[in-house]
Amino acid sequence: MARHLACLTFDFDVISNWVYRGSTTPTQLSRGEFGLVGAERILDLLRRYRVPTTWFVPGHTLDTYPEACKRIPAEGHEVAHHGYLHEPPAELKGRDEEQAILERGNEAIRRITGAAARGYRSPSWDLSPHTVELLLQHDFLYDSSMMAHDDQPYRARQGDVIEKDGRARFGPTTRLIELPISWSLDDYPHFEYRSGDRGIQQGLKRAGDVLDNFVDDFRFMVQNTDWGVLTYTFHPQVSGRGHRMLMLERLIQSLRDLGATFVRMVDVAEEYDLRP
Repeated sequence: MARHLACLTFDFDVISNWVYRGSTTPTQLSRGEFGLVGAERILDLLRRYRVPTTWFVPGHTLDTYPEACKRIPAEGHEVAHHGYLHEPPAELKGRDEEQAILERGNEAIRRITGAAARGYRSPSWDLSPHTVELLLQHDFLYDSSMMAHDDQPYRARQGDVIEKDGRARFGPTTRLIELPISWSLDDYPHFEYRSGDRGIQQGLKRAGDVLDNFVDDFRFMVQNTDWGVLTYTFHPQVSGRGHRMLMLERLIQSLRDLGATFVRMVDVAEEYDLRP
């Protein structure tokens, strides 16, 4: 029997990513603070449609806004790891710093949910050579930071050797389950305007065009697989805006019309772990 899964995921960064990059003027911080407004709207929508989801929450958000964060597990959603101050592992100084951040983020999650996270998503989707090893050491079931497929989970590798003057040597696969993502299924590059040292990210796309892409990716999966999962990434500070909230509601309706089953990431990972 065909089974097609949809994971709606939310990176609840609020001000953490702005603070990490030193953008702490009042206006920049207010862009993050709108995430609190967006999160409330999104949680109301999810409750109305009875859609279970996964929220990747930095420890800084959990410690700064505990009451807003407590609503997430209270309404049946998964809380997963997203760094402490939205630090991309690839930008850290080494394994020890990355491990300390991983542990600090889990401590913040425990204070809200009573248990360590089972899932991890790298801030800015950029892992270090140590990340897979550390996730395994800390008993994570899955990661959601890589892009080697669109609708089929796979086992993450560790120990790849990549050099410019020779062929790539790939390391062994591990038990860590990768639930892949894509920038094309992320609201931030489509919608968020941002300028800085790295240039201008224009964003501000028409929501209806983005919706068509999101739905068609799911339609393609339905037409070409018997079992698969598509992961959508949203940020409350981005998709909490009015016209994008209407898009999110239409996405839920459209995916249901295509036969989608909405699930949390941890439930997908457990299901995949049992597949032959």
